[in-house]
Amino acid sequence: MVSKRKLSKSDAHGDSLTAELPQTKKSRISCKEKTSAEDGAVENDSIFVQLIKTAGITLNAGERQNDIVSKSLLPLFAAYGSTHYTHASTLLTYTCMCRAGRMLEDSVDQATFQKKLCQILRKHPFYPHVVQEFVSGLETHIKDRDQFRNCLLPCAPVRGEVTRNLVHSYCESLIKLLLGIETLQPAVITLLLEKLPEFFFDTVGTFGTNFPRLIVNQFKWLDKILDSKDLIMKLMQMVSVSPAPIQHDIITSLPEILEDSQQSEFAREVSQLLKRDTRLTVPILDALSNLDLDAGLLAEVRQSAMIIVPAVKLEDLPVVIKFILHNIKAVDAVQVISALRKNLDLSSCILPLQILSSQSKLKSQPQTSSSTSQVSSSQNCVKLLFDVIKLAVRFQKGISEAWIKAIENTVSLSDHKVLDLIVLLLIHTTNTKSRKQIERVLRNKIPLGCVPEQLLQSAFRNHSLVIKDFFPSILSLAQTFLHSADPCVVSFGSCMYKQAFSAFDSYCQQEVVSALVTHICGGNDVEVDISLDVLTDLVTLHTSSLIRYATFVKNILDYTEKLNPQQIRKLFYILGELAFSQRQEDSYIQDDMHMVIRKWLSSTVPKYKQMGIIGAITVAGSMASKRSKEDRCSLERTQQSEEHCRQLSILLDLVSYCCEQSPEALALYYDELANLIEKQKGNLDSQILERIGKSVVEDFSNDFVVDLTPVVDGVHLFPVKSLYNLDEDESQGTIVINLLPLLSQNWLGKSVDEMATRNQGKKIVSPECLCPSFRLLRLYTTEQHNGSMEEIDALLGCPLYLTDLEIEGKLGSLAKQEREFLCSLLFHALNWFREVVNAFCQQQDLEMKGKVLTRLQNITELQNMLGKCLAASPGYVLPPAIFDCEALEAAPTVNAVGLVKKKKTGKKQKSEGSKDSSADHSQMEENPEGNQSEAETTQLEKDTTEKRSGIPLVQLQSYRAFFRELDLEVFTILHCGLLTKSILDSEMHTEAREIVQLGPAELVFLLDDLCQKLEHILMPPAAKRAPFLKQGKDCRNIGFSHLCQRSSQEVAQCAVELLKPLCSHMENMHNYFQALITENEEVVDGPRVNIQEHQLLSSCYQQLLQVFRLLFAWSGFSQRENSDLLRSALKVLADRLKPGETEFLLLEDLISESFHYLLNFQHSVPNFQCALTLTQLLIVIAEKPVASWKKDKIASLAKQFLCQSWMQPSGMREKGSQFSDALHTLLCVYMEHTDNILKAVEDISSVGVPELINSANDGYSSTYPTLTRQTFPVFFQVMMAQLENSVRSIPAGKPSDSREVQLEKLLHWNMAVRDFHILVNLVKVFDSRPVLSICLKYGRLFVEAFLKLAMPLLDYSFKKHREDVQSLLKTLQLSTRQLHHMCGHSKIHQDLGLTNHVPLLKKSLEQFVYRVKAMLAFNHCQEAFWVGILKNRDLQGEEILSQDSEENDPGEGVSQLPREDPAEEEGDISGSEGGSEHNDDDEESSE
Repeated sequence: MVSKRKLSKSDAHGDSLTAELPQTKKSRISCKEKTSAEDGAVENDSIFVQLIKTAGITLNAGERQNDIVSKSLLPLFAAYGSTHYTHASTLLTYTCMCRAGRMLEDSVDQATFQKKLCQILRKHPFYPHVVQEFVSGLETHIKDRDQFRNCLLPCAPVRGEVTRNLVHSYCESLIKLLLGIETLQPAVITLLLEKLPEFFFDTVGTFGTNFPRLIVNQFKWLDKILDSKDLIMKLMQMVSVSPAPIQHDIITSLPEILEDSQQSEFAREVSQLLKRDTRLTVPILDALSNLDLDAGLLAEVRQSAMIIVPAVKLEDLPVVIKFILHNIKAVDAVQVISALRKNLDLSSCILPLQILSSQSKLKSQPQTSSSTSQVSSSQNCVKLLFDVIKLAVRFQKGISEAWIKAIENTVSLSDHKVLDLIVLLLIHTTNTKSRKQIERVLRNKIPLGCVPEQLLQSAFRNHSLVIKDFFPSILSLAQTFLHSADPCVVSFGSCMYKQAFSAFDSYCQQEVVSALVTHICGGNDVEVDISLDVLTDLVTLHTSSLIRYATFVKNILDYTEKLNPQQIRKLFYILGELAFSQRQEDSYIQDDMHMVIRKWLSSTVPKYKQMGIIGAITVAGSMASKRSKEDRCSLERTQQSEEHCRQLSILLDLVSYCCEQSPEALALYYDELANLIEKQKGNLDSQILERIGKSVVEDFSNDFVVDLTPVVDGVHLFPVKSLYNLDEDESQGTIVINLLPLLSQNWLGKSVDEMATRNQGKKIVSPECLCPSFRLLRLYTTEQHNGSMEEIDALLGCPLYLTDLEIEGKLGSLAKQEREFLCSLLFHALNWFREVVNAFCQQQDLEMKGKVLTRLQNITELQNMLGKCLAASPGYVLPPAIFDCEALEAAPTVNAVGLVKKKKTGKKQKSEGSKDSSADHSQMEENPEGNQSEAETTQLEKDTTEKRSGIPLVQLQSYRAFFRELDLEVFTILHCGLLTKSILDSEMHTEAREIVQLGPAELVFLLDDLCQKLEHILMPPAAKRAPFLKQGKDCRNIGFSHLCQRSSQEVAQCAVELLKPLCSHMENMHNYFQALITENEEVVDGPRVNIQEHQLLSSCYQQLLQVFRLLFAWSGFSQRENSDLLRSALKVLADRLKPGETEFLLLEDLISESFHYLLNFQHSVPNFQCALTLTQLLIVIAEKPVASWKKDKIASLAKQFLCQSWMQPSGMREKGSQFSDALHTLLCVYMEHTDNILKAVEDISSVGVPELINSANDGYSSTYPTLTRQTFPVFFQVMMAQLENSVRSIPAGKPSDSREVQLEKLLHWNMAVRDFHILVNLVKVFDSRPVLSICLKYGRLFVEAFLKLAMPLLDYSFKKHREDVQSLLKTLQLSTRQLHHMCGHSKIHQDLGLTNHVPLLKKSLEQFVYRVKAMLAFNHCQEAFWVGILKNRDLQGEEILSQDSEENDPGEGVSQLPREDPAEEEGDISGSEGGSEHNDDDEESSE
């Protein structure tokens, strides 16, 4: 029936397209047609189907694609007709066998199909009506979804049995082939667009095909579109009404549909759509990135994309960033990156992760797993975001530099983000050329607090998946930072190590541990300390992870030769934690440690024995503390705990046995046990504590405490006398510290008794063990009795067996041995009182507080006596008091100190007595830094009366290693005011009351020690690389052993708690000096001034200001975790002005109130050093947030101090190297904070200096009293340096500068050159060597700055401002001539220090001459320039006659100059003597 219908259809049209076949074959074909129909072939009598088949495509229904016939087979189909498809396929076998070689070439020919169909349509008798009927047939055909799908999918080439496995080329879909025919294209486009809405709400997969995407794909890459504009308009209309998925497909396909001329119009349209609907962000930007847009339009679209960055979804963010970074020009790169940094905030990426993770904790397990997958997806989006940035950095030139520059230009601390840090790491990994630049940026940003450690922690915590790819860069940067000289950078590097270990896998952890071990074994003290601190933190927080790499850490034992005692203690703490932290102990680590410790303890070398004691006690602490934890965790480990206790007892017995014969070793053993108890408060095993306590109580009472008796038996070097007894009743069995008899026994029988004791195997009792033993006793007592000291409170007031200490006039008559014995006795007594104060300073009983204050008075008295005795005992070897120190030999000996002090005194006398300013300034240049420390000056002032009595003194500041360290808790004494001390009678009734208070001497003592501690912890010195040949030992930590075991945060917290009493003391100082000034009518050295009291209180004032400055200058306040501590500190100061009103003030308001509070002390500072410290303190406070009004206040305050006359209480003006150094610093502060440096320099040089010149030899400037002939070099150096710095900040001239800008720059340079001229000419009056050296050095720098920055300005402003330029050059020329004269003066005097500056200066002067000539030539005025020979003259302008003085012709050219000294030539645009008018005329005519 099918064949009949087809034949009838063919006959109906009267246009049979096939020839008649024999009847036999017709029957075969008829049979085959039925089969084809069952297989899905579409056969009907429509024009569409017939013409398509005739052109070579067979339409199929169902799942089978449409078939396109090979060009080689078309004749067969033409011969047999379209109805004989089966027979033609049968013949295909033979054809393929014959043409196997040609099938690959002629498999499919789509162009032939289009050409044939087009010809058929055009030659059809009903054309063009047949086109409409053809399209109607197409419309009817595609109503069936399967048939529509087949028309949209690529056609399949016909294959026979032989060609089944051959590879054929790609075939387009039927619809796309029809769109390629111009006759059919408009109608087919309309048909497809009308068909598209039918699939708006179909879900992909319902019918197995995404129909909208297939429809849109038909329009891509067409050879020609007849009406492209209409098609785009219809597609955009479709976008406005279609669902989001179809919108996405249409927009992303448009770049492949558009013609080149339509790209700009389309880009503008979709950019507007981008602003209206952010849901289409991804497809729009994806489409725009495939278009070739002009620069203006691209910038406009990029700006639209930049605006939506904060609101875009996380999964769409990578596409947006990719578009923004796409095709950026180098000129716009920094601006684009800066805007992107501002809008891109990774915190928006973190928030969904945190929400999902919090939700997962509240939901069931299946929901948790889904939340986890969402978190993983979000993390992948963030990783994809940085992959986009990485690609941009790698393949787009200038992106990395622009990003670095954008970060570098960011000033505000709050503007720095986690993004910046990650991008810097990314660039460091990707672009090797930028690594040095990134290191420099981070080195600059970290100390300023722009890249705090919290930022690093946030990056590792929230983006570890991204940062892990940059691990090599993290490791490299951390290693580099640990070599830095800045403590903040070093701390940041250590934080990088810790975060990398915490966040990454085992491979990275192993690399981190290896790097830390390498640092430790390198020998640099700073690197060793910080690396050990990092390992300590890791072993505390990540013990189970670190224990896998214990072998690496154990290898450090092979390099302990380079470690100091503090580092040994840290190392063994780490090893002990690793060895005893797990249930299955790492026995090999324990064995190695025990072997090393035994080896060291048995050594006769003191250093190794010291290391063995420290290591043993540290390991014992780890064992004891862990055992107590195990007991709390499980009662089943009793047997193993007893084994630990047995091992501990054996270890402690071994250490005790090895120390008995050495007093220093035994004292160290006591100190280490005391440190162990203090560090393990409440966590030490009770049995071990009892064992320690039993022995120490017995040893202390037997060795050092005796009953007080009227007569002491034995032979002693001095008569024994009981002194410093605070317990009034001595009849009831009073105890006494047996110091002098014990010391005499050691001195008189040292050789015989010591050898006998050692032979008998008994412990040696030495006074050196007194303080360590007492410290161990009191820490054991407080641990056993919860802080109570009642068991040993008798030791606070008990006396000491000393001798009569009235030593004035007696020291000279004593023998050397007696003087040295007396020094040792005083040292031991001082150290005993210091330990007593350490022990009882926190007791709340008023009676005990009074005794502690009395002990402080005893300390200050004994220090004065010790200073006198040391001065009379040159060569004396001091007894050690700190035993965990390897550098005692580095401390100065008495002999060396005496020589230094004598030398200083001689210099000072020479300086004061000299009338020649040149000599004085030379002295100052040789010793510019001043050898006196502030503490030494304080002590010198304190002992004025002793100096006048003729008794020499040795200052004790250099002997810190020989005094027992004061604990931080001692400074709670500063809270004390007036205390009442009761004196009881025999019946324990109050007999009298005595008022005790903290006096000035005791306050100076405490504040001096507090300053040293704060400076040591809060202001660490710059780290330095270890020299190749390391000489000497680091003595900085000597005397701070206990302090170093505390963190800087703990020390800062203690200091903040002391602020209230410190404010009270400083207000008392302020009131005292205000009253003194009022009483003496503004005269400091009035008749009613007590000089000694004034000096003591001045020292108190200075130390108080220094404590405040050291605290607020701590860099840790910039860290976020310390912001509350900073607020607490500022609140204390602000409360002094507004009590009770500061609770809710903002931080900036607290800073402002604190600033004003401290500013009130400006009128009472007693000396220049206090004034400088107050200024520095205000700068530190003001720098928290910098404000312009604070800068003006500081400049005004500095100028006030400079304009103040500073007199000593004795009536002498302040002078000396220390005063000069302070003056230099304050003058720099004034110049740096003033609004106009040039005006300030001009004011001093044109007002103050002439006043000084017109004054007497010992006079001073009336406007600036600090300006004297002795301090003139200081003023001159600062003014020259600040002048040179200020001109370097003037921007160089540009051709694009407006007339007003040029004039403003010329005015700046005119003022600068005028100041320079004034300063250079001052050398004629002040011709000392320091002044000449300063002038030569900074004169050259000024000329170089002028050549680089001012000459380009003169090039472009000469014609517009000729007179200003001419005046400027004339003034500068006078200065350069004076510099030339100075060069000649240096050569004549053959001063090597001055002549070193001459070659470079002359080179600059010569460059100046020729640069002026080039400027005139540039402006066509070269005739206004001539060169002549400049004669060598001295400073006063007199000609130097030692050389040829023959005058050359003024108009002589350059070619006639002598070649041996070309720098002597001088250019002149105004001529020399008598030639100015001529050259002025020349300039005018040339212009």
